[in-house]
Amino acid sequence: MKIAIGADHAGFELKEKVKAYLQKKEVEVKDFGTHSLDRADYPDFAHPVANAVETKQVDFGIVICGSGNGVNMTANRHHGVRSALCWMAEIAVLARQHNDANVMALPARYMDEKEAQKCVDAFLSTSFEGGRHTDRVHKIEC
Repeated sequence: MKIAIGADHAGFELKEKVKAYLQKKEVEVKDFGTHSLDRADYPDFAHPVANAVETKQVDFGIVICGSGNGVNMTANRHHGVRSALCWMAEIAVLARQHNDANVMALPARYMDEKEAQKCVDAFLSTSFEGGRHTDRVHKIEC
């Protein structure tokens, strides 16, 4: 499995922890930055992650900022990207099962490392249910 990850300055520390967690699980991680706590604009990192998902260079993406909203909105501008704001494992499961989400947005200021790990595990281990959800997912694209 290959995951793209990116965060702004508010999400930097959580990104580093999530990246290390994934690497420990032998998941290949493509890190699009940021690489410090210096002020950074979230679209500069969410767009490359979403592009990697859109062009199928990776299986999934993870984007992180303070609230998760900015990176989520940015990622969802890309064709075929379905980014879901996840703050608890149950939301991550439903995002995959019902929405076929391929990017997960995490709110760094509102979750700790353990909750982020639970979300990552839930997101990556859950499959899209298809069925009645397939038509709904197809209606997302304009």
